[in-house]
Parts: sequence; structure tokens; C-alpha cells
Amino acid sequence: MQVVKMIREQGLSVSQVCKDLELTDSAVRNWLKQFGEEAAGRPGVGKPLTPEQQRIRQLEAENQQLKSDNALLKKASAFFAREMK
Repeated sequence: MQVVKMIREQGLSVSQVCKDLELTDSAVRNWLKQFGEEAAGRPGVGKPLTPEQQRIRQLEAENQQLKSDNALLKKASAFFAREMK
């Protein structure tokens, strides 16, 4: 998942990531394909996720949402603290 994020979010090339992390090109391209299929709501290629893996993904998404919510609340509380002075 982190490798896919590096390529998609940071705009790094597959070849550069493979070189930096000592991975094979075909494995990374398969991960990208799998991620794209799953993001589109299709089962993707390869083995289906186990219930534990599905739960981990669900918890990771929930954790990310909670972090975003927490950051927003911190900004809001700082804003209101400045306004009350």
C-alpha cells in the first residue's frame, strides 16, 4: 500500500521506486493494477482479501478519518482561542 501511495500521491515513477526499494518492476505494477481495480469497486486480480485483511483496511481508513477530524478540531480550537482574547 505504501509503495502505491508513493507512486500515486508523490508522483514517483515505478522504475525509481523499484530501484530505491529494491523491488521488481512486475510486482509493483501488479500492486498498482490491484489497487486500481479495488478502488473502482471491482474484486481486482489475485487472491481475495481475508476477513482479517479487510478489517485492517477498514480500521486504517477509519484511523485516517479520525486523524483528519482531530486535525480540524485542533485548528478550530486554536481559531476560537485567538478570537476570545
